[in-house]
Amino acid sequence: MASLFKFKSLILALTILLLTGAPGLLAQSATANGNNLSAVVDSNNQFAINLSAKINAQDTGKNIFVSPFSISTALAMTFEGSSNNTRKQMAAVLHFNLPDADRQAGYSALLAATSAGPGKHYKLDVANALWGQKGYKFELPFLNVIGKFYGGALKPVDFAGNTEGARVEINTWVEDHTAKMIRDLIPKGAINPDTPLVLTNAIYFKGKWASPFKAAATKDAPFKVNDSVKVQVPMMAQTGRFRYVHENGVAAIELPYAGDDLSMIAILPDGDMEKFSKSLSLDTIRQLCVDMYSEEVDIFLPRFKLEAGYGLGGMLAEMGMPDAFSEKLADFSGMTGRPDLYIGKVLHKARIEVNEEGSEAAAATAVIMAPKSVHLERKQVFRADHPFLFMIVHNSTGAILFMGRLSNPTI
Repeated sequence: MASLFKFKSLILALTILLLTGAPGLLAQSATANGNNLSAVVDSNNQFAINLSAKINAQDTGKNIFVSPFSISTALAMTFEGSSNNTRKQMAAVLHFNLPDADRQAGYSALLAATSAGPGKHYKLDVANALWGQKGYKFELPFLNVIGKFYGGALKPVDFAGNTEGARVEINTWVEDHTAKMIRDLIPKGAINPDTPLVLTNAIYFKGKWASPFKAAATKDAPFKVNDSVKVQVPMMAQTGRFRYVHENGVAAIELPYAGDDLSMIAILPDGDMEKFSKSLSLDTIRQLCVDMYSEEVDIFLPRFKLEAGYGLGGMLAEMGMPDAFSEKLADFSGMTGRPDLYIGKVLHKARIEVNEEGSEAAAATAVIMAPKSVHLERKQVFRADHPFLFMIVHNSTGAILFMGRLSNPTI
């Protein structure tokens, strides 16, 4: 089994909800481009933990599943068109501290690294696109940066004359890039004839376990939702050698997918999940991953499906980038040459299915720009029989692709 963590600059790699042995989740490279990639991954992973904490605080006790990779990529494209204080705030929230050229090179390298080429034992598709109103003037340097470093070509649509047709076209693109798992990302009413630009990211993953669970071993078993509620769930089971750690009241395990390019990391606190979630940090996850070692483990993992959708505007503003959502203060002059746009909405949807064979997950994010106007808009046991966190990570880069929290598998 290939190591999940590679160390030079401890970089965590998850997703879910969301989202590992000295080598692995942590990337290493001596080249400048590798350093840029590592810095971008580090920035994205810190944003992932911060966003997760925000969602945890809002959705206490609920199932959570997001793709922080999708969200940060869509916001990074939006950041490329920002200026002045709006840019400073977004950089702080996204943890961008590289010069523009280095950050752009890092994103380009990351998107290339996470593209599943021929011969892979899994599917991993990441796609970006810009959807601009026909005839609307966008700055050529902005379009060139998105095309060159993010692979996001400008696709002209007619928001003004055919709003519904444009919405359907964007949603169809999302469906096509997520194997139909994400539907109706942009609901009716989310865009209007005045919409000038929508920035989208879609990500899809499907992989089989390196060590599949046998269906015959799956049995109904209790899952403790909280101190007063238990539910019966199909609990998968197997015994084998896995990278595992149990320390400081927390257990963590690495479940590799075939090919060892990606893994699921499950993190199971002994006690209250809400209390643990509030104290969770990137350093905590890094240390768990560093301390993992191979040993014989009895694994019990629920078979589950999750689907979640979020409007992230309010949370992102609270995290430190309010100007981007302010009609009065937003400055995205890098997009149009004028500070005439602001972010109207940030929409995100994500789905995952985990079963005996492996996992299938998809997510999409849309940043909907709005025009400014006069109005506003030893043999161990890992038994996941109570709420736990999980993430799907890209091992060689350390990027958290999905992360989540399973609070109740029956919902």
